[in-house]
Amino acid sequence: MKYTDLIFDLYGTLVDIHTEESDWVWEKCASFFRENGVEIDGKALKEQYQKESALREGKMGQEYECYPDVPFDEVMECIFVRGGVKGAKDLAFKVSRMFRTLSTEYIRLYAGVRERLAELREKGYRLWLLSNAQQVFTEYELRDLDLYDSFDGVYLSSNYGVRKPDHRFFKVLINEQNLDIKKCLMIGNDRDTDILGAKNLGMATLYMHTLLTPSEQKEADESLHPDRAEEGTKHFEFEGDDWSVLAPLIDKICR
Repeated sequence: MKYTDLIFDLYGTLVDIHTEESDWVWEKCASFFRENGVEIDGKALKEQYQKESALREGKMGQEYECYPDVPFDEVMECIFVRGGVKGAKDLAFKVSRMFRTLSTEYIRLYAGVRERLAELREKGYRLWLLSNAQQVFTEYELRDLDLYDSFDGVYLSSNYGVRKPDHRFFKVLINEQNLDIKKCLMIGNDRDTDILGAKNLGMATLYMHTLLTPSEQKEADESLHPDRAEEGTKHFEFEGDDWSVLAPLIDKICR
């Protein structure tokens, strides 16, 4: 096979989600802080979160291609600690889960995703998840969607302090699993993170233009559709999220 390792983005690629981090959500979470001894309102909680996140990102460095990722729950823990509360770590975990639950309007797999991934695995491909995501949110969502075990390995950016397109995040997966970059295909719905980061490493790519793709990004180039792309190309594009069509095309690309 030309490509043996398939690396997937999550949100907008395999999963459809809509979140709304409204003032109401911040106020509800602030009430949890108050119940546990930290006097704060929603506006102040949001401001403290943003300030602490910015400080932590700044400390991570300003080198070229530096895309830091700060764990949400660690920032919440910091706010509890400053309030002099015992058991800050556990409380931070609880309020982080609360925040995600309240801010999520819906989350669902694109049709056929679980079955199509299973088919690709049965054909002998190794499947990896590489997502710009918060572990405290996403691990539970993957398990609730019965998707976690669809992969040979799951890599979430908050666990490593960097996110796509930072080459260091890609290299965590590549180095830990001893992958051959020339045998990898990156599949994602964001040109500026998934696709750019993979291209910078010399990896083959498949860009999906879905409803969750950033609005400023162009639709898929039909000339790069796997059925129409020139022989020898390493970069493909697909319009939509129809996995019943896409999975066989991925197999075609990799053969």
